[in-house]
Amino acid sequence: MRIMGLDFGSHTTGVAISDPLLIISNPLTIIRRQDPNNIKDTIKQLLDICQKQEIKEIVLGLPKNMNNTLGARVEATINFKTKLEQKLKIPVSLWDERLSTVAATNALLEADVSRAKRSKVIDKVAAVIILQNYLDSKRIKS
Repeated sequence: MRIMGLDFGSHTTGVAISDPLLIISNPLTIIRRQDPNNIKDTIKQLLDICQKQEIKEIVLGLPKNMNNTLGARVEATINFKTKLEQKLKIPVSLWDERLSTVAATNALLEADVSRAKRSKVIDKVAAVIILQNYLDSKRIKS
């Protein structure tokens, strides 16, 4: 059994999954959408991943503002969460994702990844960071 981490954006969804021991987050893929309002194919692809990878829980990044207020993307994210739970029948937890994209960018810069390559993987790396922070918090509580 594994946990999936998601970084849900207006045109892409970064996907990461844990190892079976729920210790390490690994990048998996980026799902792209032409229409930001059409998430049916995204949910279909996530369902396929969940079945193949035996996902038991999903962690979805919640894009709060830096001052802890809820911005425009939060409503879309909560709507996405509701649809995921209805279609996938897997519990979805929201996780504060503030600075996850900044951390992902910094990690890629340290690895000397070119700007063009960074833009292709940034959402996947942000999903890794969201999931890893969640996994770490669960171990601290244990």
